[in-house]
Amino acid sequence: MKSIGACLATAAFASLIFAAGGTKMKIGSSAFSEGGNIPSKFTCDGADVSPPLQIEGVPSGAKSLVLIVDDPDAPSGLFTHWMIWNIDPKTNSIPEGNSSNGAVGKNDFGKSGYGGPCPPSGTHRYYFRVFALDRPLDLKPGAKRKELDAAMKGHVIGQGEYMGRYARGR
Repeated sequence: MKSIGACLATAAFASLIFAAGGTKMKIGSSAFSEGGNIPSKFTCDGADVSPPLQIEGVPSGAKSLVLIVDDPDAPSGLFTHWMIWNIDPKTNSIPEGNSSNGAVGKNDFGKSGYGGPCPPSGTHRYYFRVFALDRPLDLKPGAKRKELDAAMKGHVIGQGEYMGRYARGR
């Protein structure tokens, strides 16, 4: 379990990266609308597969893309569900259930790959964020969020965000 201080530090650091600016990109999904409910198929209550994603507006200078999915409403603080980096910048979609488009990190469930929404109580928000970087990252598969955040710092040239919600027991 993370300490409150560690969670706040991670959230503050992540905010710095996310606020780094650059070109406004779009990320979306045909599986749910912006701010809408994520179907249970893409959660721990269903098949727990990643939803299909579409990416638009990648800046021409991008050398790689990063995808991060996290939950800021988790009781222990920011909880990372999925991280992929070194995605080809020409990528405009990631099919349902697919994470082979780059290097995959270890999520906060302790596993590599996608871990869908699984809130212990209430409705949580899940942010699907895409970042365009000015270089590929020199990170080994299985890296953790802290390592990814540090590697991205100062290299974000574009970003986009899409949010879905999920509550268990519907």
